[in-house]
Amino acid sequence: MTDRARRFPVGLTIAVAISLAILIGLGSWQLQRLHWKEALLARVAALQAAPATSGEAALERMAAGADLDFARIRLTCPGLASAPYLELYSVREGKAGSRLISACRVVGGSYRSILVDRGFVRDDVSARPRVNVSDLAPVEVVGVLRVPEAGNRFSPVNDVAANRWYVRDVPAMAQALNVDAPAPLFLMAETSSNPGWQALDPAPLPAEISNRHLEYALTWFGLAAALVGVYAAMLWRTRKS
Repeated sequence: MTDRARRFPVGLTIAVAISLAILIGLGSWQLQRLHWKEALLARVAALQAAPATSGEAALERMAAGADLDFARIRLTCPGLASAPYLELYSVREGKAGSRLISACRVVGGSYRSILVDRGFVRDDVSARPRVNVSDLAPVEVVGVLRVPEAGNRFSPVNDVAANRWYVRDVPAMAQALNVDAPAPLFLMAETSSNPGWQALDPAPLPAEISNRHLEYALTWFGLAAALVGVYAAMLWRTRKS
């Protein structure tokens, strides 16, 4: 074996190859996320100008397998203004608070209810809408259907007894609200169920959604290029010595 062969850094080469594969993989993943985010932004932009469609018809399309995430609908909910509600912990514009989740009963169709996110109430507001289960006055809601985000291992456990929720668990929430056959999506209200109570802030679509995936991809690819440059410089110095 020649001295040059002995000096060849086999272990370092293997480590560099593994690191390079990881960096390129992360960059490629960010490019995939970029394409996904661009499609999402295009869908949201189209939705922001789209008229609301029939909620009953949308629920039937959903039951047939249609993807209605981000679809805007119009639905009439009996007694929503004074319906029982669950409190889902949330942060909006840097303020902690709760989102009020109620059930809208649906007559006919495959689903007999859908959970409605009525809006956000800050923690410094102690008042809440009155609850009157005998009040069935119809409330028309215009809102956006959203697939609930799943919790992760860091999410606190929902405290059903204390009515303190941290994860949008449709079956558990429907059971707590005493409704059955819930639709798997939430209806995020854009119009208020309690227009006389300004503390309840409905949640429209976000005006801006961050899209920095190209920046992240270029960062990973740049690190990969820098790694190759450092490795090449080390080989050159080894061979010169």
